[in-house]
Amino acid sequence: MMNWFLRGLFAGVRTEGLPEGNVARSLSPGLPQSTEHATPARARELEAACPTGAIVAAAALARVDEDRCVHCMRCKGADGQTWRRDADWTHPPAQNAQGALERRFMRSIHVRVVDAGDCGSCLNELAQMNGPSYNLHRFGIFITPTPRQADVLLVVGPGTRQMHDALKAAYEAMPEPKRVVAVGACAASGGIFGPSPMSSGGIAELIPVDLVVPGCPPPPLAIVDALRLVCGQITRDSR
Repeated sequence: MMNWFLRGLFAGVRTEGLPEGNVARSLSPGLPQSTEHATPARARELEAACPTGAIVAAAALARVDEDRCVHCMRCKGADGQTWRRDADWTHPPAQNAQGALERRFMRSIHVRVVDAGDCGSCLNELAQMNGPSYNLHRFGIFITPTPRQADVLLVVGPGTRQMHDALKAAYEAMPEPKRVVAVGACAASGGIFGPSPMSSGGIAELIPVDLVVPGCPPPPLAIVDALRLVCGQITRDSR
């Protein structure tokens, strides 16, 4: 036992810091940004290349809907197309969003994760957050196995038809006050799977959503950022 402890001690594994600018040091390629291009034709080319409709041409502007981006990289090498590399990806939905939880939840919240048809990418990023590199516990954030003890419902996946009732039941089982965070392009907009007869166009069609973390998948620091926002540890202005 002591040998394993010493090996771990000298291995130098450190908890990921929150550097100035909240830079996402991970394998995520980042997110494309709305960019003014040289010609309207170039913007239309990018619109045609995007498989999910995340890019819409408006004259020479290639306007990006981050919630629909699945990191296909088809616009990555485009001349002048800008990409962001930070972790401040979180934003409220278009409507019905609540603010952060009450102050008494600031250093102690419990999160229930629901897989509503995830392909595995977002769940893989979530699995890293409980490890030593990201260490959710340092923020007083804990994963719970039951929605009856959860303050936050963190949902991944587009909301497949088979999960509609289960997702709604999990939300209804949570005590008040409660918040919902949609993680990933599928939960935000349906991604490449929806809307369709088999899945919703994002989980906001099924339950109220308070924060959205776009990406396919978003890096762990972006998800940590969202959880810290929802429990009031940070604000958008402080970021």
